[in-house]
Amino acid sequence: MAMPSTSKKVVLITGCSDGGLGSALAQKFLRKDYHVFATARNPSKMGTLSNQPNVTLLELDVTVTSQITTAVESIKKISGRLDILVNNAGRNHFSPVLDIDVSEAKEIFEINLWGPLALIKAFMPLLLESKGMVVNTTSVSGYLNVPYMGLYAATKRSLELLAETIRLEIEPFGVKTLQVVTGAVESNGQTYFGDWKLPDDSMYKPIEELIKHRVRGGDGHPREAAEKYAQEVVGDILEGKTGKVWRGGNSASTKRAVTTDVPQALLDRGAARDTGLDQVGANIEG
Repeated sequence: MAMPSTSKKVVLITGCSDGGLGSALAQKFLRKDYHVFATARNPSKMGTLSNQPNVTLLELDVTVTSQITTAVESIKKISGRLDILVNNAGRNHFSPVLDIDVSEAKEIFEINLWGPLALIKAFMPLLLESKGMVVNTTSVSGYLNVPYMGLYAATKRSLELLAETIRLEIEPFGVKTLQVVTGAVESNGQTYFGDWKLPDDSMYKPIEELIKHRVRGGDGHPREAAEKYAQEVVGDILEGKTGKVWRGGNSASTKRAVTTDVPQALLDRGAARDTGLDQVGANIEG
């Protein structure tokens, strides 16, 4: 039986559907002569990568244990090694905190927190062999209490805190860990909210259309091109950076705001600007 090829370094990237950040990252790694294992819940949505050399497409829902096991076995069989694991797959979510469905909230945590942890645990034996790297896509929203993004922010900051602890625990074994604190980037992250609406009994019904506009990307924040973001992130990874890097639109300004002594009232005003909460307050006062 033929032995697996190990001539190229190998990266596995989750969440590689067309138009997303995972696909952009995959393209950059291909240019660096990596073999890319690109994954998505639906492989048919990875058309951009499907016919390229040095790409293996895998079906992977990060919440399904059997699919994680199959992905590990596939990499062992095809390449025999893994140098970099990129936990990019995630699910966005928008809702006032009081309107969050707790069962749905648990599903979001399964995708954005427990799924990445399961992958880190499953692939760690291979990463220990290669003295490789774990990369996690987190979010600037985890540092700002932006209205309607509380659940998503909580999942991403939770992943970051967990991964930063793993970083210290795994460094003695030669494996690096990097968290990419991601700002606004052009992607398909808002495309699955076409039927978004508030519950009928929501206190925020008077501003539902304004919130819906924000949900679909109309928050006024400039978005960085996915290609530029991917170029910078792959550069960070290949330079061997560890800890946290801040990439994407608004990431530098967010980092400055949360790492300096900016008054909370000023941060709150920035987070609540154009969210419609002033309209709700005016209606109540009226």
